[in-house]
Amino acid sequence: MTTSFEWDLDKDAENQEKHGVSFDLAQEAFLDPRRVIARDLAHSKSEERFYCFGSAGGGVLTVRFTYRNDVIRIIGAGYWRKGKRIYEQENQVLE
Repeated sequence: MTTSFEWDLDKDAENQEKHGVSFDLAQEAFLDPRRVIARDLAHSKSEERFYCFGSAGGGVLTVRFTYRNDVIRIIGAGYWRKGKRIYEQENQVLE
C-alpha cells in the first residue's frame, strides 16, 4: 500500500516563509521508522488532527496533519523544540 500526501499550495508557501520547511520535505518525517504519531487535541474541532514527529532534513520535524479519504493532508510543519522533546522521550522508552 502506497501512502499518498496532499496539501494546499498557498499554505505550503506560507509555511516555507514562516517556518523554513516545505511540505515536500515534511513527508520525510513519515518515513522515519522511529516516528511518533500523536493526536492534536487542541485543533481537532471540525476534523481529527494529528502530529507526526520524525527525523527529516537533519533534525526532528513536527508535522501537523489530518486524514482525508485515505490521504495524509499536511497542514503545517516545522522544527520545534517541543516536538523534538516528545520524539526523544518516546524513543528512549524503545531503547
